[in-house]
Amino acid sequence: MSGSTRSSADLDPRRRKILFRAWHRGMRETDLIMGRFADAEIGGLSEAELDEFERLIEVLDRDLLSWITGEAEVPENYDSALFRRLKAFHQHDKPIHV
Repeated sequence: MSGSTRSSADLDPRRRKILFRAWHRGMRETDLIMGRFADAEIGGLSEAELDEFERLIEVLDRDLLSWITGEAEVPENYDSALFRRLKAFHQHDKPIHV
């Protein structure tokens, strides 16, 4: 079960692969974080932003989750404009599964 609400039919092969990977990371919480962002933004990301998003997909779930929740400092090499967009995309005043 992916949880995705976006059809990938209109996406190029690279974006389809990234969308799938965003929803199939391993930990449900990070699936929701990355997948929901991808559902909303994948069609408008530039090639450079896609590169950065693919890099973020490779980050360990526990590290990414701790950066998003503010429990750990984001390493400088990951503290990009795209990461800040990803973090801002999610509200932290309610559980992420709502």
